[in-house]
Amino acid sequence: MSIIKKLASQTAVYGLSSIFGRFLNYLLVPLYTYYFTAAEYGVVSEFYAYAGFFSVLLLFGFETGYFRFRDKQGPGRDVAYSTALLFVVLINLGFFGLILLINSQLSAALNYADHPEYVLCFSLILILDAIAAIPFARLRAENKALRFAGIKILEIGVTVLLSLFFIIYCPKAYADNPQSWIAPVYNPAIGIGYIFIANLTASGFKFLLLAPQLSGLAWGFDRALFGRMLRYSLPMVVIGFAGIINEMLDRALLKYLLPYDVQTNMKMLGIYSACYKLSILMSLFIQAFRYAAEPFFFAYADKSDARKIYAKVLKFFVIFCVFIFLLVTLFIDFFKYFVGDEFRAGLEVVPILLLANLCLGIYINLSIWYKLTDRTLMGAWVSLAGALLTIGLNVWWIPLLGYVGSAWATLACYSGMAVVSYLLGQKYYPVDYDVKRVMTYIVLGIGLYFAHGQLLTTITWPSWQLAGALMLIYVLITLLCEGRQLTVK
Repeated sequence: MSIIKKLASQTAVYGLSSIFGRFLNYLLVPLYTYYFTAAEYGVVSEFYAYAGFFSVLLLFGFETGYFRFRDKQGPGRDVAYSTALLFVVLINLGFFGLILLINSQLSAALNYADHPEYVLCFSLILILDAIAAIPFARLRAENKALRFAGIKILEIGVTVLLSLFFIIYCPKAYADNPQSWIAPVYNPAIGIGYIFIANLTASGFKFLLLAPQLSGLAWGFDRALFGRMLRYSLPMVVIGFAGIINEMLDRALLKYLLPYDVQTNMKMLGIYSACYKLSILMSLFIQAFRYAAEPFFFAYADKSDARKIYAKVLKFFVIFCVFIFLLVTLFIDFFKYFVGDEFRAGLEVVPILLLANLCLGIYINLSIWYKLTDRTLMGAWVSLAGALLTIGLNVWWIPLLGYVGSAWATLACYSGMAVVSYLLGQKYYPVDYDVKRVMTYIVLGIGLYFAHGQLLTTITWPSWQLAGALMLIYVLITLLCEGRQLTVK
């Protein structure tokens, strides 16, 4: 269990910084949903959905490719790093040139002809973030979690401070005295555009902090290594792109598939996106786990007990994810205040999306089979199948069920991908996962959630007291079943 504890400690380092940083960023959700309408927030959500697709294309899977080849025989870690970094820089410079050429036409096609600055601003954010991903990967590979975390937190801190400045302080100062010093830096007509400006400024600040890592461009470019990295990484682009389809496509499609007028559709999109944010605790843990687990899985692969450790990792991962599911769903009466009153109509999607994210986390655990056996192309096919399922179910269910259909489509996709990945993994990289125990914890969590709803109608306890009692039951059952393993070194 010492290896599990080591992974847990690494996850905690990334997780505490990620949770703290993302919590600061999460505070922007009530800011946006209390100060902007659902339709305006829908515009922001739509752009972030598009950004997800391009973030995959602009990185070309070279983040994972760098992890794979940095310790392989060849020119060395520094050259592997500079080769990946230089390629990503060149790809992004080409992308920026293309955006400059077609910005007007693209903005018009998205129905934002009056705001071409939205597209340009988001393109720059994407470029800075994609280039920064390789230096961040190096920090992770070298176990420099504190520097990684510090830069991430500072970036989010700048975003939060600028958002507060532009959305709360500036409008008030401008209303009090339009001729004051605030006039040159604030224009009320920009509105939600200040969300993009705050994000772009923060991305630029992060880029400057990574300057020491960016100097690695001078370490050379190895063509033979680049060819190997490209062959390995290209399927990762497909995997990543399919993953973004599964994660973001619903928000891109709602605008066009909901059976209302454009303004109402954007309002529904805003409501759904805000409620999606209520699954943030699950997303934070999965992200922190992914930061720690990816280099861990590669580094530990040659150990004799690797597969046994991978099985334990999955079990304890699910235990903690079910705990998060119960925390959010049982105490939803508290979490709902993180979004404005107009947005709370969509709270019914929160349990569905939390379970979907749990399934995504299971899939991430199970996906080691294609990464460790270099069968990334097969992994790509699994992701593509999930993407096709996402597209089909959203097209089918959105007109019938509205944004609730998108939530169910997300759950169906991630659970299906987890099952397929498990079956393929047992063929190409068999791991003796404790499937029975894992499923028991998931069913237990869902059962306690439904029990909470039923018991509220039959007993007089306040909702939070009943929620606390059910949480305690889950913790006690977990300790009873796993307590001995938690104490084993």
